[in-house]
Amino acid sequence: MSRFFATGSDSESEESSSADEIAPKAPGTTFKPALLLSDDEEDTKRVVRSAKDKRFEELTNLIKTIRNAMKIRDMSKCLEEFEQLCRAFTKSKNIVDKEGVPSFYIRLLADLEDYLNQLWEDKEGKKKMNKNNAKALSTLRQKIRKYNRDYETEIVSYKEVAYVSFPFFYSLDYVQIFCTFESDEPKERLTAQSFLKKKTEGIPDASKFLKGDESSSSDEDDEDDEDWGSDSVGSGSESSEEGEGSSKTILMIWDAFYFQEKPKMFAKGTEINTAVVVKKLNEILQARGKKGTDRAAQIELLHALAGIAAENNLGQGILVKIKFNIIASLYDYNPNLAAFMKPDMWKKCLECIDELLDILFENNNIFIGENIAEDSENLAISDQPFRVRGCILTLVERMDEEFTKIMQNTDPHSQEYVDNLKDEGRVCGIIDRLLTYLENKGSTEEICRVYLRRIMHTYYKFDYKAHRRSLGLQGETKSEQDQEESEGEDSAVIMDRLCKFIYAKDRTDRIRTCAILCHIYHHALHSRWYQARDLMLMSHLQDNIQHADPPVQILYNRTMVQLGICAFRQGMIKDAHNALLDIQSSGRAKELLGQGLLMRNMQERNAEQEKIEKRRQVPFHMHINLELLECVYLVSAMLLEIPYMAAHEFDARRRMISKQFHHQLRVGERQPLLGPPESMREHVVAASKAMKMGDWRTCHSFIINEKMNSKVWDLFPETQRVREMLVRKIQEESLRTYLFTYSSVYDSISMETLSDMFELEISTVHSIISKMIINEELMASLDQPTQTVVMHRTEPTSLQNMALQLAEKLGSLVENNERVFDLKQGVYGGYFNRDQKGGYQQKQGYQRGGYRNQNQSNY
Repeated sequence: MSRFFATGSDSESEESSSADEIAPKAPGTTFKPALLLSDDEEDTKRVVRSAKDKRFEELTNLIKTIRNAMKIRDMSKCLEEFEQLCRAFTKSKNIVDKEGVPSFYIRLLADLEDYLNQLWEDKEGKKKMNKNNAKALSTLRQKIRKYNRDYETEIVSYKEVAYVSFPFFYSLDYVQIFCTFESDEPKERLTAQSFLKKKTEGIPDASKFLKGDESSSSDEDDEDDEDWGSDSVGSGSESSEEGEGSSKTILMIWDAFYFQEKPKMFAKGTEINTAVVVKKLNEILQARGKKGTDRAAQIELLHALAGIAAENNLGQGILVKIKFNIIASLYDYNPNLAAFMKPDMWKKCLECIDELLDILFENNNIFIGENIAEDSENLAISDQPFRVRGCILTLVERMDEEFTKIMQNTDPHSQEYVDNLKDEGRVCGIIDRLLTYLENKGSTEEICRVYLRRIMHTYYKFDYKAHRRSLGLQGETKSEQDQEESEGEDSAVIMDRLCKFIYAKDRTDRIRTCAILCHIYHHALHSRWYQARDLMLMSHLQDNIQHADPPVQILYNRTMVQLGICAFRQGMIKDAHNALLDIQSSGRAKELLGQGLLMRNMQERNAEQEKIEKRRQVPFHMHINLELLECVYLVSAMLLEIPYMAAHEFDARRRMISKQFHHQLRVGERQPLLGPPESMREHVVAASKAMKMGDWRTCHSFIINEKMNSKVWDLFPETQRVREMLVRKIQEESLRTYLFTYSSVYDSISMETLSDMFELEISTVHSIISKMIINEELMASLDQPTQTVVMHRTEPTSLQNMALQLAEKLGSLVENNERVFDLKQGVYGGYFNRDQKGGYQQKQGYQRGGYRNQNQSNY
């Protein structure tokens, strides 16, 4: 029978007519007789659904699709469905304004953001993605971060509730559990919901966000129905055996991870003593490293065991042993050595090490060490002191390495890097506490190791407090904290004390080498040039550094660069150039200093080698400014090369002091249009051309100006002193270049004129010209009464120049002929042992210009 002919009471018909949604009749339509329905359709009741139910069902269906796409890592589908979800949520704005943002929507936003961050950090997984998925991942990550800003407070409160209620589960990959749970049919969800109503009564805090949670009110029941996406009619009666089976599987997962009580450590009535706790500890540790072991659960179990030991007053010995294993488990949480610790694990690690040091400082009767065998441990409370197997120094060294990895894997231009860098103070504090502990109870080898850790956190930092004190500005500090810091020990004193102990006591070459290099670096950073230079020369590290491991070689390169920059600040231009020559001439300064990998060499190394290279990189806050380094090198080369080029303009065998500087000059000459210089290199090239002409003022304006000050010179601690030194060097070298270039034009020139021209004192001009005459660079003599320089016309003519060139070429031909003759005769001593015995020329008594002094030969 059709539903149109069904009988019912007046009240029922009125209720149904008032509740039914009456569609407006379109104009011009005619009445059509109702069709007869089949018997199956007669029994089906009409479902009345509100606008809220319709909108929320649309949202839950889209969320279900997104979670299914998350399970198979289909980022393109996720992006498409997320955009639809945002549009659907916008359409539901009126309902959301009345009812509030639904909890299932907040839950998806939080889960999706965490899931995308997890995929983004998985670099190996990103490489395996196809192009579309990788692009969709980047786009979706940006959209979700921007979109979640409007719901930041709700997401934070959801995560807090989830973490407070289920800390054990929250550390796991809860996204997959949610995906599995929400991907079933509505009929199965209803069964799960009826089960969860009983299970979640004891967790009222999670009622706002967690699935299937109910209270006594009917409104909350309705909301939960909407969370699960179930219809308003009861579909439990329609569930089949298959639905019940799958729902039971889901409930087992849900119950195991969410609502499982913490496993009981010991059976009821068990006497808690040291032996029982040690046995339980060994049981937990036996699962360590095995496949399928939940590392987060292991850490929780160890924390619970430590709490039980503390509650039962089993003594500090067993507590120290458990703490050792907790810290080791935190380090093992990431099975991959290249991966860095997550922030929450890092904070726990620092707290555990602090707690362990507190126990060791408070109890002097605890002896720890790697040489203590497990059989000889004494963990129980007795008259004998506690003996625990373990090495606190190894844990702190691993903590220091983890801190370095965290800094290496953080974007250096983000606020996160600054926040992570603040932890260095805490790391240094732990190292200082360990240093104090080991000075009393540690061996000499352990003290040297912890001293080196402290040195590595000190050597690259400029001591502004000591610098201010040296300038007499210590009275300007305002706060009490600044005054206490300024009264503290200088970093130079700390470095001197720690390094000298290592020099005297260390038996390993590596620790001593690292300490020497750090000491030199610190001296050079604080402009103690002579101490740094003498220490480098006395150590003879340059003779065998090529046999050291790569991290020590990187430290050596950094030290040499800092030494060169220090020499430049002191006006030692030649020393600065020699120190920087090897690094800059290679063209790989960035790679040699451990500050990045060159893209052109990426094809030469495989993925494994690339990972190893990246682990050797220096954190960003320890970097040396590469532009400053190149500028110092090019300016040093300019001050040496330009006078040399002017003095040997017609010399056929003129050598190059700096190939890189000549390359920059050639690049500047090849430019078709010469505009004002923009980059640092262009400034140096323009200054070189001006110096070549003897125009020191133009050279000065190119080297020292606002742009160069902001890029380079203002980065030095004593900026004004460096600029004054540069001006003086430019004046002196411009004078030398002028005399070399224009000496043939003058018969004589007054030193007073030169003094006015280059704004130098007459005594300085006299000194420079005297040195040039003594070194036979300038053929002239000084007329003291008239204060003039008298030029000597001893320059060779063009014919004489050609004859000299011919003589030099004949000399080189004779030398090559002698070498070939020795090879044919089988005499290999002179040529092949040149480096060991002074060279072929010295052994044969050969001098430039022909064979001379035959009687004084070495034969």
